[in-house]
Amino acid sequence: MPGQQRDLSCDVLIVGSGAGGLSTAITARKSGLDVIIIEKDRYFGGTTAFSGGVLWIPGNSHARNAGVSDSREAARTYLKHETGNHFDDAAIDAFLDVGPRMLDFFERETEAKFVLSAYPDYHPDVKGGAALGRSVTAAPYDARALGEEIRRLRPPLETITFIGMMFNSSNDELKHFFRVTSSLKSAIYVAKRLASHVKDLALYRRGVKITSGNALAARLAKTVFDLGIPLLTGTPAQRLVSRNGAITGAVVRDENGEFRITARCAVVLASGGFPHDRARIARAYPHLVRGGEHLSPTPETNTGDGIHMAEQVGGNCDIRFSNAAAWMPVSRVPLGSRTGAFPHLVDRYKPGVIAVNRQGRRFTNESESYHDVGAAMIADGAGGRETAAWLICDHATIRKYGLGYAKPAPVPVGIFVRNGYLTRGATLRELAANAGIDSDGLEGTVREYNQGAVHGEDAAFKRGSTAFNRYLGDAEHKPNPNVAPIAAGPYYALKIIMGDLGTFDGLTTDVVGRVVRHDGTAIGGLYAVGNDRASIMGGNYPGAGITLGPIMTFGYITGRHLAGQQA
Repeated sequence: MPGQQRDLSCDVLIVGSGAGGLSTAITARKSGLDVIIIEKDRYFGGTTAFSGGVLWIPGNSHARNAGVSDSREAARTYLKHETGNHFDDAAIDAFLDVGPRMLDFFERETEAKFVLSAYPDYHPDVKGGAALGRSVTAAPYDARALGEEIRRLRPPLETITFIGMMFNSSNDELKHFFRVTSSLKSAIYVAKRLASHVKDLALYRRGVKITSGNALAARLAKTVFDLGIPLLTGTPAQRLVSRNGAITGAVVRDENGEFRITARCAVVLASGGFPHDRARIARAYPHLVRGGEHLSPTPETNTGDGIHMAEQVGGNCDIRFSNAAAWMPVSRVPLGSRTGAFPHLVDRYKPGVIAVNRQGRRFTNESESYHDVGAAMIADGAGGRETAAWLICDHATIRKYGLGYAKPAPVPVGIFVRNGYLTRGATLRELAANAGIDSDGLEGTVREYNQGAVHGEDAAFKRGSTAFNRYLGDAEHKPNPNVAPIAAGPYYALKIIMGDLGTFDGLTTDVVGRVVRHDGTAIGGLYAVGNDRASIMGGNYPGAGITLGPIMTFGYITGRHLAGQQA
């Protein structure tokens, strides 16, 4: 607005609108502070809106109410094993002590609601690991409650929806879609669900029955709007403003130009880490260091802006973890003139699907977590430029479960072969030749794998041996929900490469979130939450929700601290 005074002031300026920024803003506002949130993107919700919406919170009330036995000591033992040399006593203790109270606060004081998840820890057989009770999931939400603000809610990740429809993973909804051609009950359910969704698309240009991280982002944002907190989208921060060594605000920009927001108390960086900062990930990701490729399904606006601004005033973002990000195997999806990233969250666990390298050899238990499989892919590619694998299955398997973006029956599989997403071969040798895999290696691997698979056994990698492996398998497939032979052709291959769900490395902070210089001193008035702050997990991935659980816990701790209150 040329000629008009546009500068603003507040107690706390928050840069970013994912779960870290929103939870900090809500906590600070409810503690009496005046807050403004700015967001670079035209949408709010950040990476959270693309996520599974799961929080890992040991000792949470949902588990207690369900009679699940657990202890703080067991969780601490588990985290000590998982984080190794990066175990931070003060931060871990704060997380374990405050996490359950944070969850209760948000359920009591905000629109946020959660349900107990059936997810086991990712390494449940490790000392202190748990088979149930530490993960909770955001409850589904009707996005129409946002009113006009629904247009600014980040849509879910395109590649994991069906014509924009989200699925509720906490019930049997997906099973109805899998059984649509074999069950009248499922066919009726699917017809009603599709009709309702098409109506929503006509009225709102998006699905309104939302789940997972989209529901979490919407619930938190609804509270932000109810509290009267300004949330300025399309407003990236340009640089921090300081006086006498302390941060006093930021220069920001919108469609009308630059203006200043003064922050009397603090600026909180919550801009989503650096998964699209090409220069930094080229140094931080081992597969990129050696010349490989990477495709992140996180929002493209997460270019490390907060970290760059903090470094300009003395902040420190060392690449300290061997796994600098939460690895996610992805496949490239042709979307007309665009390319999408499909995160392989479920298909790897299904019986009859294996992963091989270019030599046609298996290299890991395909039913481990995405992060573990990603780390195995990176290790398998050491010594070469390529970090890639191919998911292999037969015709019956792909029609039953689908493979990546390729949907199960009744959706035709041929369209995914024609557009290059899938490779097909009448025989394993033909498949290998078409996919660029060693033919002898693939034939030998399948022959060896099938010898045990016909009995539900995986001698090479013990697939299906843990509660977590089995959780995402096919419970109706006996005797092992993760193992079945690769039988009659035609056969299919899908190339997967490395992606991420967000970065683990980030700014060095103290427990309450103050950004710390190399010499250990805090920068006055500057805080970091979310993926802008280094993860307490040490580059490991112990369970479902180990990003959002700590993110919201430390957002709550930071918000309380800014108001002079202990969490």
